[in-house]
Amino acid sequence: MNISFEIVPRSLEAFEQQYAFVQALDKGINIINIPDIQRFETRSWELATRIDRSKYRFIPHFRAIDFKIESGELYKIIEDYQLDSVLLVTGDPPEGLKRAFYNTDVVDLIRAVRQRFPRLNIYAGFDPHRQGLQDECDYTQRKADAGATGFFSQPFYDHRLIEIYTDHMNGLETYIGISPITTMASKHYWEVKNKVKFPKSFLPDYDWNVEFANNVIASAAANGWSVYFMPIRIDLVKYFERINLG
Repeated sequence: MNISFEIVPRSLEAFEQQYAFVQALDKGINIINIPDIQRFETRSWELATRIDRSKYRFIPHFRAIDFKIESGELYKIIEDYQLDSVLLVTGDPPEGLKRAFYNTDVVDLIRAVRQRFPRLNIYAGFDPHRQGLQDECDYTQRKADAGATGFFSQPFYDHRLIEIYTDHMNGLETYIGISPITTMASKHYWEVKNKVKFPKSFLPDYDWNVEFANNVIASAAANGWSVYFMPIRIDLVKYFERINLG
């Protein structure tokens, strides 16, 4: 089982603080992935030089709408930064149209990158909340057919839903997303923005989220899945001191 930790590059200082925290944990986590967020100056792949890649696998995110396939720009980044893994997502259009974007379909981008780099680890995303189960599973299969060999999910909050989706991910490297929610405001945000339907048992506190994460880790270890932590605006020490990373 692999355990991935997402560090959002709000600033280089914020990155270094979270990276130091991961290093201090010194157990369990063996992958660091970096989302590429339009409003931040630091691009995901630029952090390749700041991570000890002999200790952690580095997986930067790339947004399909930022790249025109024919330009070859993405290929050059992969080569220049000597990347062995990438996570390709669709991406949201930039706010205020301050940055150029393209109508690049992520499935087409996966296919093109796979053709150019046959041995590259190409990951894609899947979201158990944005549409129906069958539609999302069909979309995931299209990405797999195009060349994705693994998937990182949006956060789950219902163990039953995890089991349903993982039944459809047979043979694919699957990372189950965990993002603790510890305030009602955050819960409402996920409900409105990300269409999450929480189980009746859910409580926006550390106790519920720690127990849920530890149950997911145990299931992942038993079933051959991997785990993907997305800690957002939480007390990292308070949360991870109770997480069974192994």
